[in-house]
Amino acid sequence: MAKYKPYSYKQMVMLSVSLEDQIVPGTLEFAIHTLVEERMDVSRFDENYQNDDTGRLAYDPKVLLKVVLFGYSRGLNSSRKIERACLENVTFMALSCGQYPDHSTIAAFVSSMKDEIVSLFRDVLLVCEEMGLLGGTFFALDGLRLPSNASEQWTGTHAELRRKKERMEAKVKELLEEHATQDKRDEESPNAGIPTGRVHREKQIETLRKKAARIERFLRDNEPTYGPRGKEVTSNLTDNESARMWTSHGPIQGYNGQALIDAKHQVIIHAEAFGHSQDYAHGPPMLDGAKATMRIIGHGEDCFAGKILTADSNYHSTTTIRTCEEMGLDAYIPDRFFRKRDPRFATRRRPRKRFRLENFDYDEACDQYVCPSGKRLKLDARSIHADGMLKRRYVADERDCGGCPAQSRCLTARGGKRKYLMVPIGVEPTHLLRRMAAKVDTPQGRRIYPQRIAIAEPVFANIRAHKRLDRFTLRGKIKVTIQWLLYCMVHNIEKILNYGFT
Repeated sequence: MAKYKPYSYKQMVMLSVSLEDQIVPGTLEFAIHTLVEERMDVSRFDENYQNDDTGRLAYDPKVLLKVVLFGYSRGLNSSRKIERACLENVTFMALSCGQYPDHSTIAAFVSSMKDEIVSLFRDVLLVCEEMGLLGGTFFALDGLRLPSNASEQWTGTHAELRRKKERMEAKVKELLEEHATQDKRDEESPNAGIPTGRVHREKQIETLRKKAARIERFLRDNEPTYGPRGKEVTSNLTDNESARMWTSHGPIQGYNGQALIDAKHQVIIHAEAFGHSQDYAHGPPMLDGAKATMRIIGHGEDCFAGKILTADSNYHSTTTIRTCEEMGLDAYIPDRFFRKRDPRFATRRRPRKRFRLENFDYDEACDQYVCPSGKRLKLDARSIHADGMLKRRYVADERDCGGCPAQSRCLTARGGKRKYLMVPIGVEPTHLLRRMAAKVDTPQGRRIYPQRIAIAEPVFANIRAHKRLDRFTLRGKIKVTIQWLLYCMVHNIEKILNYGFT
């Protein structure tokens, strides 16, 4: 017969644990502990407490900040998960000195960091500067769209929400009619008992009335919001500062976390969350915020003068490019068609059905173009300003295009009678967008711009994949920005740890 070791759950086990020994030098928890204790000014939180003479003793903000930062580094973005870790995980116990803040305390602490978070972020960045982790010559700007704590069910323009309320009221009316019909049947058959569907209908009517009343209150208390281009954007009843965004994983209701990253060691120098999907309006506030941050840590007003900035085509806007020029930044921000003009991608392009400029032969002697059907296009205008480009216009004879078998591949406008060929000859010197597109198309631009991917994408991969930030758990732009900055702080602390902090 088999023999097993006896066991009993009634026995007592005494564990001797030195909390200080759990914070081992060379680990992330040691870096967080040391930075919070020695380099971060946590006295800013003192004004939030009024318990000098009376009241319960509060948890030290240093303890709460340590467990939050370490929790985010472990992928625990919920205050309940951090609370449980403080009860079960010996490293969390060591950082909290055996204290066990509950989830409501942790959540309130994170949500209340509106006035302190930027200063704390700059304290960490100052350490990066002192350690020589900032190159200060090459920057990349990018964003990460993540869902937030907002229901997609309650999203829509004011007109769409109003129609949704009307549909709910119509459904309530329909259910009430069913009620009345059932009541009449009950009068005719008094011994039939209570119908099984009656209770369900009553609950459904109550639920629909509450939802309709909620929409009505929202429409009464909130005006429509409009985007940077003057078009009404969707509103959301649970978090009206969030926005409906399109991602590679489909539509989400959330925020766009922006980060400006230094190229030397991928340190984030400024971060903020925005309730707008498109990035063309995010460039100026991000650059202004980064300039203020660099000034705080000891750089001058012209800290960006002559430095390189790369950003993807979503930032290709007049306001962003003008801001870069005012700061003296050597920016490389392509338009969305820049790959089509890049000869390196010529072999990947699909054959086009319509004729392009390269399908027309140029007769230099006559200054004319010959179409694929052998017909000639004569010069009509020597200089035309169109979309920031200087162009020459060549036009075909209407009789040549009328019966041409290749008309469907040549005429772009439906019902067109003749071919107009626009030949670019230069860029308007005052047109910012065209100048930027031409700059990116140069050999230097094609060499510099691709470096953006190697700078920015690993940062977002670290935050999203390693730190498991797959959604923001808070509501409102201010609170979401706090959470986003905390994750960016954890990323920067890891850089401090990896490059020599002991």
